[in-house]
Parts: sequence; C-alpha cells; structure tokens
Amino acid sequence: MFLVLVVTAELKEFMAKARSGGVRLIQVLIRDEQLVLGAYRESSQTWDRDYDHYLLPLLNDQEPCYIMYRLDSQSAQGFEWIFISWSPDQSAVRLKMLYAATRATVKKEFGGGHIKDEIFGTVLEDISLQGYQRYVSSCSGPAPLTAAEQELQRIKITEGKVKQVKAEMSVESKPQSVQGLAFPLQQAAKRALQQLSERHINYIQLRLDTEKETIELVHTNATETRDLPRRIPTDTPRYHFFLFKHSYKGDYIESVVFIYSMPGYSCSIKERMLYSSCKSRLLEEVERDYHLEVAKKMEIDSGDELTEEFLYEEVHPKQHAHKQAFAKPRGPAGKRGNKRLIRGGGGENGENS
Repeated sequence: MFLVLVVTAELKEFMAKARSGGVRLIQVLIRDEQLVLGAYRESSQTWDRDYDHYLLPLLNDQEPCYIMYRLDSQSAQGFEWIFISWSPDQSAVRLKMLYAATRATVKKEFGGGHIKDEIFGTVLEDISLQGYQRYVSSCSGPAPLTAAEQELQRIKITEGKVKQVKAEMSVESKPQSVQGLAFPLQQAAKRALQQLSERHINYIQLRLDTEKETIELVHTNATETRDLPRRIPTDTPRYHFFLFKHSYKGDYIESVVFIYSMPGYSCSIKERMLYSSCKSRLLEEVERDYHLEVAKKMEIDSGDELTEEFLYEEVHPKQHAHKQAFAKPRGPAGKRGNKRLIRGGGGENGENS
C-alpha cells in the first residue's frame, strides 16, 4: 500500500508547464504532509553538461527528495525525463519510509509516460552523471547466457576448470564468465518483497528454478531470530531476507539482512554458478524497485552461527574490527569455516519448522 499525500496546486501547475520544455530540473520535497516544489533549474547547456552542476548541489545528505531531470531526447509523449529517488544513508528511517511510500504518487502526478529511466541512490556516486551512465550501460549490456550456453560452460568446467569454480566461491572473487545473470522474480516473490518493504512480514526465502530460469518464493513463515538457523536447508542453496529487530545505542532498529546459503560442494556446479551469478542482480532489483535497504549481505554454509549475537556484530561491526587482520593466523582446520561475507556488494529441504 502506498501513502497518498496532498500534491500542492503550485507543484501540479509547475509540473504541467515543465513538461513542455525549458525547465531542466524539478525537485520535489515533503513538507507538512504535502508534496511541494523544492527547487527548479532552467536549461543552460546540453543535458549532460547541466547534470552534475544542477543536480548535486541540491542533494542533502540528511534528507531524501525526488528529482525530475529532463533529457534532450523526445518520444511521442514529448521530452523524456529521468525520475531520481534520493534516499541518503544518514537520513532518518522515518523519512526514508515516507519518501518510499509516496514514490508512486509523484510518478503518477508527473505522468509515467514521460519517464524514460528511474534511478535510486543512497550516495552521490549512485546518481551522479557517471552513476547514471553506468546504469544506462548496465541496462544495454549483453543478455544472460542461454540454457544451452550455461550447459556448455558447465561441461567445460567439469572437464578441467575446477580452479575457476573455486575462485568463484571465494570471498575475494566474482564469477568469471557468467556475470550478473538476471532471472525474473515470480509474482509471489514480488508480492513478498513488497510486503517486507511495508513490514507486513519479517522473513522471505527464495529459490532458483533452473529449468524455468526464474526466482521463486519458497515461503514467508514468521521467523524469530532464534528460529533462523532452522530456516537454512542443509542440502540446497537458498536466498533469504530477514528483518533483524534489535536495539542499538538505545534506539529500536529493524535491519534487513540478506543471507545467501550454499551448503558446501554437495550442490552441483550448475547450482553453485547460477546462485552465485544471480545474487548481485537480485539485490540490485530489491534495493532499486522495493526500496529495501539491505544492512548486511552474507554468505554461509549452514545456519549454525546465525545467533542474535552474530547478527548484531555483523550489522554493527566494532570500529576496531579491522585490527583482526593482524591477528595470529589460525592453524589448519579439518573443514571449511561456516561463513563467508559477500563483499561489495532456503525451505523445502532441510528445514525443520
């Protein structure tokens, strides 16, 4: 459900006039439960020369806003625009939620047919000119490999590229050949993510359907932190989104945690490659389209270590944690460690609940 705020007459009138050209940028703010005109800029040079000069000075690192930015290109509807949602990391959670809930209202009022691209940013690099150009480049990139190409790659790996697979599964590396696959979300999965963004549920488990090449919902069973280890299957990979409710420095906080569970090498090479390759694009879509700010992303072998203390330390790492890099190395172990964190950047089987 989206929150509908009153759009002031001034903003409505200004948007209608701006669509015909002349105006380069419109800033929309929320004031006294109303959507109001914040600032605007008229065209001076080409759209790309105006972009950073006009846009960046308007961005407050404490407060979200919406920006409508006009391109020089036109479609049948008229000039094409970029719809920018600015939601800085330092802004209050209440403000972030308020702006996220009114996004649809602003788009509808301006006219969705005029919007060519939508971008969402929490830091300046996300929505600067270079950030927008990276977004356009990613949208026009090569299509994901077909099923036949994936199968051919699997055969090549099994014949002699074991090192490549091991490198892919390490903390430091990324997939070498199958990068950023984008399996579409099933409708039930989309509904679940929307419910999580609205805090109607607190847990989502997703799986890849490797035959249909889709991401499907497994379940959204209510989950307490103590139940989380039992949600992790022991024989199949999964993606999990968990709303970690806790207190930090006296404040109540609800942090979304993403968990990629991969139970060792008992899974097939194809599963390992596909799950590893799909997670980045999935997280991009979740943060962009559902405005879910993921506080921590982690990769685990099993659910044994998913205690409340562990989650708290991952979401709120101690400032001196970097000193651990100089600690005495561990001795040889009989098996791999249980957790691997994803830098950078479930349960039909193996679940007891």
